[in-house]
Amino acid sequence: MSKKKKQPKRYLFEEVLAFLKHNTGKAFNYKQLGAAMEIQTESERFMLIETLEALKNQGFVNEVERGKYSVKETREYLTGTIDFTTQGTAFVSVSEHENDVFIPFRKTKDALQGDLVKIYVISRRGGTRKEGEVVEVIKRAKKSYVGTIQINPKFAFVIPDYAKIHVDFFVRLEDIHGAENGQKVLVEIVDWRQGDDNPRAIVKEVFGNPGEHETEIHAIMAEFGLPMEFEPEVETAAKKLDTAINPAEIQKRRDFRKITTFTIDPVDAKDFDDALSIQKLDNGLWEVGVHIADVTHYLRPGSIIDREAVNRATSVYLVDRTIPMLPEVLSNFACSLRPHEEKYCFSAVFELDDDANVKSQWFGKTVIYSDRRFTYEEAQQVIETGEGDYKDEILVLDKLAKKLRAERTRHGSIFFDKAEVKFHLDETGAPTGVYFKTQKDAHKLIEDFMLLANRKVAEFIGRKKEGAEAEQQHARKKNKKEADENVCVYRIHDVPKDDKLIELNNFVSRFGYSVAIGSKQKTAQSINKLLVDVKDKKEASMIELLTVRSMPKAIYTTHNVGHYGLGFQYYTHFTSPIRRYPDVMVHRLLEAKLQHGHYLNADELELLCKHSSEMEKLAAEAERASVKYKQVEFLKDKIGFEFKGTITGVTEWGIYVEIIENKCEGMIKAREMRDDTYTFDEENYRYVGRSTGKIYSLGDAVMVIVKRADLMKKQLEFEFAGTSEFEAGRQKADRREKFKENKGRRKR
Repeated sequence: MSKKKKQPKRYLFEEVLAFLKHNTGKAFNYKQLGAAMEIQTESERFMLIETLEALKNQGFVNEVERGKYSVKETREYLTGTIDFTTQGTAFVSVSEHENDVFIPFRKTKDALQGDLVKIYVISRRGGTRKEGEVVEVIKRAKKSYVGTIQINPKFAFVIPDYAKIHVDFFVRLEDIHGAENGQKVLVEIVDWRQGDDNPRAIVKEVFGNPGEHETEIHAIMAEFGLPMEFEPEVETAAKKLDTAINPAEIQKRRDFRKITTFTIDPVDAKDFDDALSIQKLDNGLWEVGVHIADVTHYLRPGSIIDREAVNRATSVYLVDRTIPMLPEVLSNFACSLRPHEEKYCFSAVFELDDDANVKSQWFGKTVIYSDRRFTYEEAQQVIETGEGDYKDEILVLDKLAKKLRAERTRHGSIFFDKAEVKFHLDETGAPTGVYFKTQKDAHKLIEDFMLLANRKVAEFIGRKKEGAEAEQQHARKKNKKEADENVCVYRIHDVPKDDKLIELNNFVSRFGYSVAIGSKQKTAQSINKLLVDVKDKKEASMIELLTVRSMPKAIYTTHNVGHYGLGFQYYTHFTSPIRRYPDVMVHRLLEAKLQHGHYLNADELELLCKHSSEMEKLAAEAERASVKYKQVEFLKDKIGFEFKGTITGVTEWGIYVEIIENKCEGMIKAREMRDDTYTFDEENYRYVGRSTGKIYSLGDAVMVIVKRADLMKKQLEFEFAGTSEFEAGRQKADRREKFKENKGRRKR
């Protein structure tokens, strides 16, 4: 019987491993280790050899050459997209299912906002948050950036407009290409050599002087890579399209030209991509047609216009202009459902009873004639007064829409009321006033029927058949393997993560409210109840903000998880193909389904979905940047003015406040709150004054003074009314006097 091998002592195992970890990248033999660890006896040296062998066998160390050992690399490497804060720290998003990894200042290497990076990860003390360091930039998000050039006698620097770009760009004088000191320019990175603090760049375009309307808007467009215009070959191809209404084509379509049809759109709309028709049928049901511009009749897959539409993916609505997805020939003319013109459409037609229950549905190509173009205001007046053109039709549609809305509510649709900020601009583009677009019944009428069409189209394309129908479909698939008749482009909105809901529930419970955590429907219903219950309460703004922030973002994908916010199991975008490429894809998928044909496979569609989601996000950021610029411009001559506001954000570097009357948001820097020493209470979204006990919480109503309006950085700075430096000094003096007075009393 063989003698059992003696195990090395545990303390030696841990001591050797700790030593090798401390000397990562170096290799040692047992003699070197023994000397370093002051091992002197023969038995201890033998134990050391056994320990090294055990560490190797268990995968803790490598024998890099005979008798020499080094610790195995234990760092966790991940890849993801980096998102900087305005303070120069960053977070890397590595997965939907993992928390972002925090990257400290000075450990971001040569990464810039949005880059795909490789990081190694170290768990923070306590394991509450992962911390990492960038080791490699895998792919730049972009190479061109907008900023203001500062020219010195021997070199120049460009200071980026975007606050999340944390470094300036070094430019040699021979590369400024005519730019003058202080002008807005577009630069392109040439290189960023190891050891250099700043990337080197060259000026590619000069926009002009900061603060001028055209300069700033063109700079925003360049910053987000938005095109100024269509390439000539795209415009030429668009003009060559046959946009005439052809009798032979009409014969292939269902004819709605004699049925009452109209559009309802914003007063300043130029493209009308949806119309409604309504008639009472002999069976007592209401036939409602949701007619959508048949963009795919003109937009052929793979054509030069189609390729450009794919690249753009969406129309972008800046504060003073629209950057369209399609050339004007299509967006404003051929595909715009203008009044008193015959137009080709792709339609979803429903038969509804008086309670808005769908009794039958039909999808297909149509031809329509719009009898009237309503603005939202005109349709709203008909709803409110019961008088006006097509009053009977509009009132019936409004009644049915309200029934659809009530049904959505029962199934867990969540309703957030958010006013959209708009500006009155003069002929130079300067803001002269602010107004808000709020949803009234006319807006909701259109929205409810568009939601119905989107939901039913998604169900029709994506829902798998059962019974005999399923067998027929399976037979067709066997004959045409590449076709998947159930693949669809969905607009999904995933369920909020449990930790987000728990966090929200823990917070609102302090005010006596609750959020149900369990089934989708119960959670959604409890959130709706919460939003109703907090209406007009002091804590309303704070709770509404936190509720919105607990929700994930909606995206496009072929993988259906439903639309949580709307309470729909199936949902897509079918109703706006003039301005959204996913809608174009859905039109093609629907046509393929109806014709038993094939458009694209799931993998091809998924790539287009991802691109569309990314472009949608970019468009939203560009739109916000243009609004922010106008907000700063609007307040630049109101320095020192006092406004009532609401605290919309509480961070370690300051408090964000939105002015109620104009929705302009600015920041009060924490270090400039000088009337007291404030402690940041992250868990409760507030600052607490140490001496006064004064509290500033998320959602609080406050009075602020406009302190600074920086057009170059598109930033507003406020201060709390009564806490200016003069006021703070006076309050401090008062506190000193009170302290002396109390001290004197105690002595007496």
